[in-house]
Amino acid sequence: MKRKTSIALFISILLVMLPVIASAHPGKTDANGGHYCRTNCAKWGLKDGEYHYHNGESSKSEKEKEDKNKSTTTPTDTTLLLPKKQTVGTLQVYYFDVGQGDSTLIRTPKDQYILIDGGNNNQGKNVVKYLESLGVKTLDVMIATHPDADHIGGLDDVLKAVDVKSVYAPKVSHTTDTYKDFLLAVKNEGQSIKSVTKGLTIPLTDIAATFLAPVNTYGDDLNNWSAVLKVTYKNNSFLFAADAELESENDMLLDKSNLKADVLKVGHHGSTSSTSKSFIDAVKPKYAIISVGKNNYGHPNSGILARLTNVKATTYRTDQKGTITAISDGTKITFTSTKGSK
Repeated sequence: MKRKTSIALFISILLVMLPVIASAHPGKTDANGGHYCRTNCAKWGLKDGEYHYHNGESSKSEKEKEDKNKSTTTPTDTTLLLPKKQTVGTLQVYYFDVGQGDSTLIRTPKDQYILIDGGNNNQGKNVVKYLESLGVKTLDVMIATHPDADHIGGLDDVLKAVDVKSVYAPKVSHTTDTYKDFLLAVKNEGQSIKSVTKGLTIPLTDIAATFLAPVNTYGDDLNNWSAVLKVTYKNNSFLFAADAELESENDMLLDKSNLKADVLKVGHHGSTSSTSKSFIDAVKPKYAIISVGKNNYGHPNSGILARLTNVKATTYRTDQKGTITAISDGTKITFTSTKGSK
């Protein structure tokens, strides 16, 4: 009798659960464990088309997952090591330590400032501290390379803290709160976004700054939309690859872009999705910078590190060296970092 009662109870519970199971929104998850919501979105607290992650029986939005991961990649205020401001008259590139993300400041010989990305949401205040320590009150240019949170998350804090004369970004949007926060901050500062396409130049004094990508359009593949910038000062050049992946790299090669550069900010934190052999052979960097922090993605990949070694590039990593500063007099490039020289 007990057994029959138990079976009947199990069937009753199953019948109650069936409507819940049936209403779960379908869709295969991608390599990151998430997908775009297409059905029953409101039931799960999501917007139609919102990208979100699955975790067991629950769904988490991109914003929620970002918040969960932030603490493992963020230097606290008490441990933030600030870079030393260099003497004016040289080209200076500060690759900020923002954990698993990207943020780079360029200071021109004529004291103009360009900020490329702002790290994740939790890194905004740290980026502001970096800028304050270097005496930056005005940014001549802000570049949001693409809508991923680990690149644009902190830009709204920067927009609130310093004057920004112009904002550049590729013509691709996203549905996340992080991206909306960035757009709202731009609007609140009375700015509009200049669309980045290959061949667009930034008007600056004494240096050449040209976007080499995006060459084409890439649908919802945000990484390949990345704004790739090349900066040249006299005989020295720097290439900032953002998160551009193999498709974008190949398009730049087919477009016969002049990729040769002394210093390469390695694409996508050293992931295998970027830095193909043909691309690195075209760049021929003497130095490679990898912006990376504690992560579960295997960044930087050992094969990519070996590829950089094979072209005799000296590689510096922000997770090992902290903020890395490159100083160019137009002929020679020297490096220093907040965790020791070179």
